[in-house]
Amino acid sequence: MAGCGKAIGIVLAAALALCTTGARAAGGTAGDGLALAGQRQCLGCHQVDARRVGPPFRAIAERFQGRPEAAGHLARVMREGSRGQWGAIPMPAQTRLSDIDARRLALWILSLKEAPAPD
Repeated sequence: MAGCGKAIGIVLAAALALCTTGARAAGGTAGDGLALAGQRQCLGCHQVDARRVGPPFRAIAERFQGRPEAAGHLARVMREGSRGQWGAIPMPAQTRLSDIDARRLALWILSLKEAPAPD
């Protein structure tokens, strides 16, 4: 019987780990999204609130807000690249970006709210 309690504990710990992983895959916290963008070199071309080479993440969020297909579209654009959506400079395909990370980044971008107005 002592082994049964230990087995239940292991199963519960595994279930908790899966729930945590699922939450992170679904977007995680704002800090998680920004950290992932940094790790995947997105910040070389994009910033949250200012234009760099590509549009700011917040502008992307505003353009796609409320569209049910937005996360899938953005994840696909990251992995396959695009032309002409934000001006003359194309978005190069990020073929080394996993489907999961592309989805996590897309959900994080879409979660960005408009910057608060200065007082």
